[in-house]
Amino acid sequence: MDAREAALRQAYDHAVRWLASLSDRPVPARASVDEIVRALGVDLPDGPSTPADVVDLLATACEPGLTAFPSGRFYGFVVGGTEPAALAADWLVSAWDQNCVMRAASPAYSAVEDIAAAWLLDLLGLPSDSSVGFTTGATMANFTCLAAGRDAVLRRAGWNAARDGLTGGPPVHVIAGEARHMAIDLALRYLGLGRPDLVKADDQGRIEPGALRHALAADGQSPTIVILQAGDIHSGAFDPFVESIRAARDADAWVHVDGAFGLWAAASPRYAHLTAGCAEADSWATDAHKTLNVPYDCGLAIVRDPSALRAAMGERGNYLIQHEHGDPIDKVPELSRRGRAFPVWAALRSLGRSGVADLVDRLCRHATEFATGIAGIDGATVLNDVAFTQVCAEFGSDERTDQVLARLLDDGTAWISGSTWHGRRVMRISVSNWSTTDDDVRRTLDAIRRAAAGA
Repeated sequence: MDAREAALRQAYDHAVRWLASLSDRPVPARASVDEIVRALGVDLPDGPSTPADVVDLLATACEPGLTAFPSGRFYGFVVGGTEPAALAADWLVSAWDQNCVMRAASPAYSAVEDIAAAWLLDLLGLPSDSSVGFTTGATMANFTCLAAGRDAVLRRAGWNAARDGLTGGPPVHVIAGEARHMAIDLALRYLGLGRPDLVKADDQGRIEPGALRHALAADGQSPTIVILQAGDIHSGAFDPFVESIRAARDADAWVHVDGAFGLWAAASPRYAHLTAGCAEADSWATDAHKTLNVPYDCGLAIVRDPSALRAAMGERGNYLIQHEHGDPIDKVPELSRRGRAFPVWAALRSLGRSGVADLVDRLCRHATEFATGIAGIDGATVLNDVAFTQVCAEFGSDERTDQVLARLLDDGTAWISGSTWHGRRVMRISVSNWSTTDDDVRRTLDAIRRAAAGA
């Protein structure tokens, strides 16, 4: 076999062994950065190395320092695993090596993106003629949607931001709930809009429509963007979309929904009520590598008005071949990019409509099981209404909660992160992985009980 095939076979063997180890291996990494550096070596070799040997060194040296993110017992952050068809498709993405910029450059990619986008809009109950851009993640999906919103509200006010920039134009007033995710603040900073004005949210993080309406009334006639949330990072709660969007519409504001993981509730008949009214917004951001479980990286920027997205993101060089129906280049910030739609298409085609709904339902069921199990531990209190896939709990005091978390990571059975919510240290469980089983939940609860007993 040639050098390329040998390297690929070596990578395949290591990948299969890694995936097979997930059911039994400790979830936290067991080697430090310095240990991995020593194993890899710091000196650049004077001459070439055999590709298969390079792959073997990389995999062997790095494996002890890998966190088992794909494990069914990783509950930190909101990180899904990778559904099998999506994983295999992602391998093809690297082998095909397509630069997915234009329809003329890669017709296969554009065809898959068109189909995947239509399926996504259908599953999420969003307007079928919306435009869908495939970004690096939710932060850039929010950035993309808010760029379209920023430019659109400025155009209504008679200002062309694409031509003239922001200096000298009317200020854009951005309003968000006080429990918004930090990705919103980052996106607004990148866009030159600064921090949002915050309005009151309830104890679960849901924006209060009355407070929103009051903030909009006090704003006057400024170009305005309202940011709502589908899935609070701590409680999993959803903003009341019907009342909030009605208030925003009365003020002629652009409405954006940050639904990094929660927007997928719309795909489940059991949980779709959480997104009632959400489809009346102007833009939506979500992550396919969270609830849908495709590989990193894959955010989704969805904008109701395709012309608004194209006006904000589109640009042309004389050497590019423009298609009359538009190109992927018109919908996201990057020019060169990998084929993110291929794994999304594969996951959706593999799961089907019922499979996506079952996935959402299963994640929610596991979250409820965690809440029930933790509530039975002496000194533990579940702090949130478990509406979706998030569980927050504390163990009597900040100090004991941190002790439980530290003991849990030392145990290695599961990876669960801490946070601070309403001024209290909490254990925050995010159930996001397609491969999490009832046994994974049982094993994790047993580990939490052990950690709590020793704290």
